[in-house]
Amino acid sequence: MKGIFATDKAVEMAYDEGLDLVEVSPNADPPVCKIMDYGKYKYEQQKKASEARKKQKTVDIKEVKISPRIEKHDYDVKMRNAKRFLENGDKVKVTMRLRGREMAHQEIGFNLLNQMIEELDEFSSVEQKPKLEGRQMIMVLSSSVS
Repeated sequence: MKGIFATDKAVEMAYDEGLDLVEVSPNADPPVCKIMDYGKYKYEQQKKASEARKKQKTVDIKEVKISPRIEKHDYDVKMRNAKRFLENGDKVKVTMRLRGREMAHQEIGFNLLNQMIEELDEFSSVEQKPKLEGRQMIMVLSSSVS
């Protein structure tokens, strides 16, 4: 805290120290300035932002495609993949394509998706309930692991 100075005097003081005069708060009365190495300051801010980006976790949406006529072993493989995705903190989009006569028995598809919800209950929460969009049934599960 050096005190209140005229602008030209403050610039001269900063020049004498080999540093920059940086305006911190322009709306204050009188405006607040700091004498600092502005290049070093910008570099440190950039480094902090880079570190924050490195630690940030992006949530991806992984897709699992199934059919209403899926066999037990194939179903187990899909469940294992969905569980792994959820444990990694990703969202899982389950897509079921209905072909031909399968459209007449949509309840089979809804039952299968509800069974998946029950089995993955401890790892996930339902973000989007199973719903029919054209010839596809879609649901989204999000990870409950923090």
